[in-house]
Amino acid sequence: MNLSNVHTLNFPGDRGAARRVALPDALDAERARIAVPGFGQLSYYSTGPGQGRPLVLVHSINAAPSAYEMKPLFDRYRGQRPVLAPDLPGFGFTDRPDIHYQPDVYVKALTEFLRRVATQPVDLVSLSLGGEFAARVAAEAPELVNSLVLISPTGFSTRTIPGGKTGMRIHGVISLPGLGQGAYALLTTRPSIRYFLGKSFVGPVPAAMVEYAYATTHQPGARFAPLCFLAGQIFTPDAPNRIYAGVKQPVLVIYDQDPNIDFDHLAPFLRGRANWQAQRIGPTLGVPHWEKLPETAAAMETFWAAQG
Repeated sequence: MNLSNVHTLNFPGDRGAARRVALPDALDAERARIAVPGFGQLSYYSTGPGQGRPLVLVHSINAAPSAYEMKPLFDRYRGQRPVLAPDLPGFGFTDRPDIHYQPDVYVKALTEFLRRVATQPVDLVSLSLGGEFAARVAAEAPELVNSLVLISPTGFSTRTIPGGKTGMRIHGVISLPGLGQGAYALLTTRPSIRYFLGKSFVGPVPAAMVEYAYATTHQPGARFAPLCFLAGQIFTPDAPNRIYAGVKQPVLVIYDQDPNIDFDHLAPFLRGRANWQAQRIGPTLGVPHWEKLPETAAAMETFWAAQG
């Protein structure tokens, strides 16, 4: 991994010590950047050789995400086909400006990325909240997307997430100078990261995943997008009707248990939608591609084969 990208900053992390934090590449692959109009630079990883349709992997949104979340799938398919994995706005090596992060920011960035980088319609695989952005791109720019795999997607849950004016008020409070940075610092100590990641794993959390999450959360501007996420500003209310219903391409949902959401609205949504299917892979808690990689890959490959 490339360790040349080093930032030195005073960040109130473990015991408030000043730290020299190196951010290595999340994936062992070429990393490049493109300009997204109205936002800035978006970073992505790509690998070859490989023949056939590009595979694009979209990570989730939380306090400490990056393309590293998609590493098992990236490593599995490298060399078999072109594989691309962006760092979404506000995360990884992509720019992290102090802006109001909302769904349109991510949809625009992902659409621009596919238009600029992909050579043909892609097979899109997304994790958790990343699925809402991927589905919007598939619905709004169908010429860019051949098929869609949603791993533990948000939007099908009976649990409510604050948004709208309530979310804006929450964001206003947690973004106050000192308060937001202090709260984010508490969330991104190594013990906190290990605790929250542990909720998504049946077994032990990979130590390397904790370390990468720690490194990526200790970069300039790291707190801006997560604070919008925590205030519910990046979710779309009524996602099944407002987003998922518009997807006409073949869709596979992979799910089981999840500590943060449920899938109670999934079965009713699937009825009468021949282009949608779902497969439960367990026991898992939101990241089946980490703990049940062979089963996850088999489900996706069967799905892709059916598309010819």
